[in-house]
Amino acid sequence: MNKVFKTLLVITAVLSVFSCANNNLKTTGSTAKLRFIDEYVIPDDLIFEETRVGGLSGIDYANGNWYVISDDIDSPRFYNASISYDLEGFKSIKINSVVKLKDVDGKLFTKGVVDPESIRYDNETIIWTSEGSINNGLKPFVRIADTNGSFVKEMILANRYLPNTDPNFGPRHNGVFEGLTLSLDKKGYWVAMELPLKEDGEEPTLEVTNAPIRIAFVNKETGLSENEIVYELDKVARPAVNGTTFELNGIVDLIEYDTNRFYVLERSYSMGYNDGGNTVKIYDIDASKATDVSSINSLKGESYIKVTKKLLFNFEVIRNELTNGIVDNIEGLTFGPDFNNGNRSLLVVADNNFSLYGPQLNQFILFEVEK
Repeated sequence: MNKVFKTLLVITAVLSVFSCANNNLKTTGSTAKLRFIDEYVIPDDLIFEETRVGGLSGIDYANGNWYVISDDIDSPRFYNASISYDLEGFKSIKINSVVKLKDVDGKLFTKGVVDPESIRYDNETIIWTSEGSINNGLKPFVRIADTNGSFVKEMILANRYLPNTDPNFGPRHNGVFEGLTLSLDKKGYWVAMELPLKEDGEEPTLEVTNAPIRIAFVNKETGLSENEIVYELDKVARPAVNGTTFELNGIVDLIEYDTNRFYVLERSYSMGYNDGGNTVKIYDIDASKATDVSSINSLKGESYIKVTKKLLFNFEVIRNELTNGIVDNIEGLTFGPDFNNGNRSLLVVADNNFSLYGPQLNQFILFEVEK
């Protein structure tokens, strides 16, 4: 596997809470900033053990191992990988094994039943999410599997997250459980919707809209969803062009880095652009004062405190440093091993959709979290 791109960019931080054009905003309660280091692209046609490596929608690191989930609805799976890098950039990415995920009966999933999106490792188990298929009445879920892909447990989620025959209630199709992180105290998991529930708000548009996302805490011992906090989405970043109309914006992943503090990946997509059409940002959010809204059936017209968000990184700043100027369909992020200087590494990965809609990239992007 050859590296197709390698560059080092040192970005100078400029403190400005008013400018979304700057990607290195310092955040309230945190002095961290992100420094872009490198990009690595896995070839689109890579075949590993009779599977095509692609659809990489989530990533996690633990105990020297990397776990990357594929959202292939025909064959849900995750890969074990070796990823090597330092402060100068990537050295290699190697796929070591593939694990097929299994249903509650121990068999491989029927095609089209699940849509994997996120993955986390926790004490010899794998936690993963599926968006299901709301239009087809297939429920989304958060499940635990062993490292061989066998079913262990399913989390019990509030009914609001399940398909609903009422057109004004429930999740939107392809807008359910995109983000997943272990809680810092290891007592459970935070799971984030990609789009607002129908009863909570509207999908983001080019105009300012009320688009609140629920992020729910799931207790791993009881399996029950408990408190919920609210994150407000940005509006869509740019209009669809060249005769197309499809636009969206939503949360695609998150990770808790301190108590009630998260890094959140927010991605806006608009069709018709040669640069991929994605506008991707990483926000630093503070949930310490956020209201628990788990008892509120509909957020419309209700009074509550949302999480606060501050822009940490805007990928537009490094677009020209990436392959063909493309910020691809970034969907996963995780911390990796610390660098030799003691700073944390942060890695993101893009879902190339198996290039079904045109050429896309299995894109990995590496950052240093500078204090």
